[in-house]
This record gives sequence, C-alpha cells and structure tokens, in this order.
Amino acid sequence: MNRETAITAAPDAESPLARRLSQYLDLTYSERDALRALEQERHEFEPGDIIAREDEALERMYIVGSGWLHASTHLQDGARQILRFIFVGEIATMFSVAWEYSAATLTAVSRCTLYGFERTTLGQLFREYPRLGALLYAVAAAEQVAMADRLTSIGRTDGMARIATLLLDIRSRLRAVGEISGSQFEVPLTQQDLGDAVGLTKTHIGRSLKALEKTGLVEREGRLIRITDVNALSDIVDFKDRHAHIDTSWIAQKH
Repeated sequence: MNRETAITAAPDAESPLARRLSQYLDLTYSERDALRALEQERHEFEPGDIIAREDEALERMYIVGSGWLHASTHLQDGARQILRFIFVGEIATMFSVAWEYSAATLTAVSRCTLYGFERTTLGQLFREYPRLGALLYAVAAAEQVAMADRLTSIGRTDGMARIATLLLDIRSRLRAVGEISGSQFEVPLTQQDLGDAVGLTKTHIGRSLKALEKTGLVEREGRLIRITDVNALSDIVDFKDRHAHIDTSWIAQKH
C-alpha cells in the first residue's frame, strides 16, 4: 500500500540523489539544494507494491530514498523479464523519461521510500543546472552499457556466470551509492526474482548458486552474500565495473 506524506527536508539533510551523484562530481551547494528540493513528497511502499505499470501513463518521477525495486516487462508467453534492479539514490523511473508512459513495471522488492516529483520539474532542473543534466546523462549512459554487459552475459554464458555477473553488478551499484563499503551485502531477492533477471528457471538458479559457492569465491548465509575475491570472480566471468568510475572531465567545473 502506498502511503504519501508531504515533507520538508531538514536544512542539513542530504539528498540520496545528491549523495550518489557526488561520488562522480563535486557538487556545489546550490546544486545539492536543487536536488534536495525535488524531495518534497514522500511515498512508502511495501514489498510487492507496484509503483508504475508498463504502458500506463507516467506523470511523476521517483527518487529512491531507501529499499530495492526492480523494473520488469511481461513477455508474450506470460513470463516476466526483470530488466534491472534499482537502488537508493537512483531516479527509479528515469528509464521512461522519453515517453509519457512507463516503459516497464516498477515494483518494490523490499519496503522502500520514494520521493516523487513531476516530470516537468526534471526539465526545469536541466535548464537551471546544466552540470546536473550532463552528469545525469553520463550516469544513464554508464547504466545502459552495464545493462548491455549483463544481456551479453545472459546470451553467451552458463547459469553460474550469469548469477556471478549479476551479483558483481549489484555489489558495484550498491558501492556507488554508498550502501556498502566491502564485498558483503544482503540480497532481498527470491530465486524467482534471480531467474527472471538472468533468464533461468528456479531449478537452474539453485544449481548455479551451488556451483558458484563451490568455487569458494561466493559465500551465502540466508540473504547475506559475501564475495571472497572480487578480482578473481570478475576475471572468470569477464565482468567490467561500469559504476565505480565515470569520467566527468568533459563537464564544466563549478564556479
């Protein structure tokens, strides 16, 4: 159930979006304030709640304040394909900004907080703060390449490599938004979620996870995942970390 609350951010509260973007570019005070100003409308969602449905009108954008979400599309045979997972500090509906409708179904994976604002506000932000527009464009480009990497993995590798690539990508993105600092993180996903993300059945997911654990490079304890040697696992599956660094040297420096 969606519970909406009007809020006013505290003067010293940092926007989760600003925290994420500042990983790549030193933001000015006015830029941080502009991002924080987007967060005047808070929505609370429970696991399984649908925030936006595929092909339906989309008038609002949402910044993730807490929790996990995923964007998915339904195939002709009734199956579901999870396109990507969405974390703290991301604009959850950015993938649909080019249209007036949602390009995918956005679903809460865990209990989460979203901050909503009108799509037109994003255009205003770009006009008034072109550095933020350029930075959001660069981040979106990096995300598209990361998605292409994962799709290549799905099409060209076995189950174990697909799961390893997904876990490495999740770890990289959680580190980019400051949610973790090491190689241990909690994954609130079911085997069905994992299967719908990498194109495998639940049976194959179970086998692939066991095979991955046998390498000694990944350990599991309930929902807790620990990657014991990130470099070794990355080498095995040819994983490229697209989120750790984004070149912003072409973006104008702050005044």
